[in-house]
Amino acid sequence: MSSQAIETATFGGGCFWCTEAVFQQVKGVEKVVSGYSGGKVPGKPTYREVCSGLTGHAEVVQITFNSRVISYKELVEIFLTTHDPTTLNRQGADVGTQYRSVIYFHNDSQKELAKQTIDELSKYFDKPIVTELSALEKFHEAEDYHQNYYQNNETQGYCSFVITPKLAKLRKLYADKLKT
Repeated sequence: MSSQAIETATFGGGCFWCTEAVFQQVKGVEKVVSGYSGGKVPGKPTYREVCSGLTGHAEVVQITFNSRVISYKELVEIFLTTHDPTTLNRQGADVGTQYRSVIYFHNDSQKELAKQTIDELSKYFDKPIVTELSALEKFHEAEDYHQNYYQNNETQGYCSFVITPKLAKLRKLYADKLKT
């Protein structure tokens, strides 16, 4: 496999545990890492600092994918339809700027594809899509206990009540794009 086909995408769709669990199921996704982006304070933020809402960071996932198997545009479609991109600074009960819907683009092509996909999908939502579109400046990997969270904690309450329904929606909408 040529390294030319390996690309990176960075999305924030509320709690990173949810977004991570969704993209770990998608064919062509090689790796998903939970972390933080978009903040304006120096150094590497901690989960506690990000949760305070004072650092300006969003909870995000960084996705390494094979663009010969799944395109960036398809990833953006999955992202926009497996969380609520119409709520500002919140996803369900999670409220604050750290839970904002955001696409951090890595290059101009990703920026244009993300804009185009948002425009195309906006007609399917009752409210305007408020997903932020920003250039990725820095990605900070989250603490180890946040990685593979759903896989490691599937029976925990948050996982059962919040993440499992998102995965059911993913299976319903994108069965043909999922790993077997």
